[in-house]
Amino acid sequence: MSKEKSQIDRFRTNAETAIDIASFVSSAVPWIGGPVSNALSGISAGRKMARVREVIEGLVSELKEFKSEASEAYVKTDEFQELLEHTLRKAADERNEDKRQVYRAFLTDAVKSLGDSYDEQIQSLRILEELQVDHLKVLRAFMDELARNQSSLGLQFPSLQMRLAEMQRDHIRDLVSQLNNMGVTNIVEKGQILSLTPFGQRLIRYIVHD
Repeated sequence: MSKEKSQIDRFRTNAETAIDIASFVSSAVPWIGGPVSNALSGISAGRKMARVREVIEGLVSELKEFKSEASEAYVKTDEFQELLEHTLRKAADERNEDKRQVYRAFLTDAVKSLGDSYDEQIQSLRILEELQVDHLKVLRAFMDELARNQSSLGLQFPSLQMRLAEMQRDHIRDLVSQLNNMGVTNIVEKGQILSLTPFGQRLIRYIVHD
């Protein structure tokens, strides 16, 4: 049996700790051993904790002057505890600050509004996780242009393209197609008018906020 085969077998049967994993990686593929060891030793965890702290501090700031007996009762429920845990885990994994602000807005709305059911909130959270930064840009440009036109029906696609001049036309259409597939937007009038679905109208309050 070769030395490498012996190491692999030992790893499969005995490597139960971060130290064992880091040791195996360093001996098998030395050039990646350092990064793996760093990640396992808590550097990544520390960075994720900083992201969580950022979201929590933002939530505290939003709620500091807010008073509601209903909200105070709600945050003590199992549903909110689970929603909070789900959201903070996603925020911990999110590298983009803009997306983390969206998660903060989601939690703030959950505490203040008390409107959506738990299932609706979980659905929103799942879609928020799928959204890319460019999706957020499209949705914000859509809302800005809609407000400028004072329209509640929808927006012509060329107007959206003008708002997003830095993006290629095909890329914008791809992003809109993806938003359609998520159930956030809808294209009508032979592909010329973009509008929000009822679900998108609920979701947008986490994306466009003060």
